[in-house]
Amino acid sequence: MARAPWSARLSVALIMVGGVAQACAQDLLQTWQMALQRDPIFAASRAGRNAEQERIPQARAKLLPFVTADAIAEVDDIRRLGGLNNSSSERRALWTLALTQPIVDVSAWRELKRSGYIAKSADVVQAAAYQDLVLRVSQAYFDVLAAQDTLRALQAQKEAVQTQLRAAQKGFELGSTTIADTYEAQARLDLLNASELQAQNVLQVSQDLLAKIINERPSSLAELAPGTVLPGPSPNRLTDWTAQSSHANLSVAQADLTAKIVEKQIDIAKSEHYPTLHLRALTGSASDRGLVSNNTGGGSSGPRALESIIGLQVSIPIFTGGEISSIVREQTSRLQQARYQLEDAKRAAVQSTQQYFSGVTSGLAQIEALQAAEKSSLASLQANKTGYEVGVRINIDVLNAQQQLFETQRSLLRARYDTLMNSLRLKASSGILSDKDIVAINQLLTQKR
Repeated sequence: MARAPWSARLSVALIMVGGVAQACAQDLLQTWQMALQRDPIFAASRAGRNAEQERIPQARAKLLPFVTADAIAEVDDIRRLGGLNNSSSERRALWTLALTQPIVDVSAWRELKRSGYIAKSADVVQAAAYQDLVLRVSQAYFDVLAAQDTLRALQAQKEAVQTQLRAAQKGFELGSTTIADTYEAQARLDLLNASELQAQNVLQVSQDLLAKIINERPSSLAELAPGTVLPGPSPNRLTDWTAQSSHANLSVAQADLTAKIVEKQIDIAKSEHYPTLHLRALTGSASDRGLVSNNTGGGSSGPRALESIIGLQVSIPIFTGGEISSIVREQTSRLQQARYQLEDAKRAAVQSTQQYFSGVTSGLAQIEALQAAEKSSLASLQANKTGYEVGVRINIDVLNAQQQLFETQRSLLRARYDTLMNSLRLKASSGILSDKDIVAINQLLTQKR
């Protein structure tokens, strides 16, 4: 009975292994959910966002009434130089309760507005950290898959070269080939052994990077099913994506809020020239009780007083040594800086959108071309093996055809992962990346092989 072609046997083996792995594989969605709970970078961003939200109540507190209470207890011991035994002692207790309500304070109102922009900026930073986590998890996940694919391909190629080596040795023993065929196959096998060690190291490093995010070693991962058709960008017009990214990109939003914060800082600095008006209410009492020794031998009680005051306090800044004017000039220059940075963020957003849109479209075209190249390489390998068996091809031709096939397959797998990542980065550049995109890709991964 004729043996099945080598490539067909390899495909069946990979299908069987993949089918078993899919039954209990950890998929991208599960990995993403673990990262949400365990990634320290995202957790730090969330804590920073919560801290910045406290700017609003802190600024609002400066517009609300505040109450202070003071209490003093004193004892004075007085001795005269004429006779140290002629002394007197006085005790005093004072308490004061004060209420202050800002009525006109332009600086405080503008500070409240500025704190609102700071809080919104923190929300944008948190959203950017969320998108960054999506990209980091996906990239780490696909890097592990790519490393696994490379290792499997090298092992399969190594097996094929070993088969070719045995054929060359047998041919040499029978006298149908020269020893050069054996040397060529052995040299190719030695190179593959070195490449396999390197691939194992790359896989280990990729797994470590994913483990750093989810805080545990990844188990067997769900893989992208062979032949899966990857979706293209929707809408499939570059102008729509660039228009979206120019105003919805998170870096653009962050730069815009930074400019608004600086604008409010200028207003706050200018408002330091304005007068402030506060309502003040004050009440307090004092009790004095004195005791004179060595004279009367008795004590005397001082008067008790309760005093209440209410009124308006106006504060008018007259001269601050030029500090306020300097702060205004400083913040004006910073505003120019922020506006230039905003323009740069817009241009960078458009450029990255163009780059990733092109990456998706060209990636899909590259996948199609590599699929055709894979079929051609497989046919070339079969032809060279047949030619070797009948004596019209030499051993190096078969080895080269095998290498070309495996390199094409590795390039095809890598192109699929890169295209998926470019699609995620395209949405991140446009400010619309979310966990729904993780779910969509996960559906491609969980298909049966």
